[in-house]
Amino acid sequence: MANILVTGAAGFIGMHTATRLLDRGDTVVGLDNLNDYYQPQLKHDRLALLEGRFGFSFQKLALEDRDGINRLFETHRFDRVIHLAAQAGVRYSLTNPQAYVDANLVGFVNILEACRHQQVAHLTYASSSSVYGANRKIPFSVEDRVDHPVSLYAATKKANELMAHTYSHLFALPTTGLRFFTVYGPWGRPDMAMWMFTKAILAGKPIDVFNHGRMQRDFTFVDDIVEGVIRTSDTIPTAQTVASDADDCSTAAPYRVYNIGNNQPVELMHLIETLESALGQKAEKNMLPMQPGDVPATYANIDALQRDVGFRPSTPIEDGVKKFVAWYKSYHQL
Repeated sequence: MANILVTGAAGFIGMHTATRLLDRGDTVVGLDNLNDYYQPQLKHDRLALLEGRFGFSFQKLALEDRDGINRLFETHRFDRVIHLAAQAGVRYSLTNPQAYVDANLVGFVNILEACRHQQVAHLTYASSSSVYGANRKIPFSVEDRVDHPVSLYAATKKANELMAHTYSHLFALPTTGLRFFTVYGPWGRPDMAMWMFTKAILAGKPIDVFNHGRMQRDFTFVDDIVEGVIRTSDTIPTAQTVASDADDCSTAAPYRVYNIGNNQPVELMHLIETLESALGQKAEKNMLPMQPGDVPATYANIDALQRDVGFRPSTPIEDGVKKFVAWYKSYHQL
């Protein structure tokens, strides 16, 4: 049993992570600001699954509230922190950059400082596959340099990794960053393709298919993501010998970065066909060029994750889509 802070607990991955931790007997404090980036009711509905459970308590708090964050850490004395809260979304960052500075940069410093001063044993935090940006070599490996982000969102996630390394190096704070690859599943986000496509197809409305359907994404089912999050949180990094100057994540600090992806990229058109099959309806497609800030393909090399924590995501897209569609219809009483 451990006393664990899960930030973003009313979010998609955060709710699933908190649920799994409670199931195994940990004490969980959930933090979320319940903002309106997408409909707050969905966040409240996720939170309702956690509230009332033994071992769970909730704090409504913004990451950029430094005094509030410090009080929270002083009160609860967390053993570990799983930091999943952030301003999400590539496209939103094109028009609302300040939200990313506040939550993803200022907020992350506040979490690092609180972990440092309260001597938290391990900080695990969400990075993103978007840090690979303009990289052309696939599959994406944590050993690759990631110096060319193509969105502000991606730049803030890369900044988080650099900031975490600084604290690992200077203050011996163990940190682990997790580069998530296109997460989907029950209770997912309405701004993601899976939800938007499903909603439009059921309503008989056309869907926007960018890059004329030639996009590839390493769609990763949420249960696989959560398994990776908890296994890495349980595996506290130690100081190590630098392996290679060419390895972007080699360091002597107690610092790790892992990809968590399905390791099986799926073309956007195949996803749409899989959704059509699960829904029993055909989609009307509006074929469009690539959007600014997007990348044509994501594909995770997960060798390091398997080596260090013994886990490889494995849920086939067909199985995951069926589970999402079943939940979506149930949630919307369709």
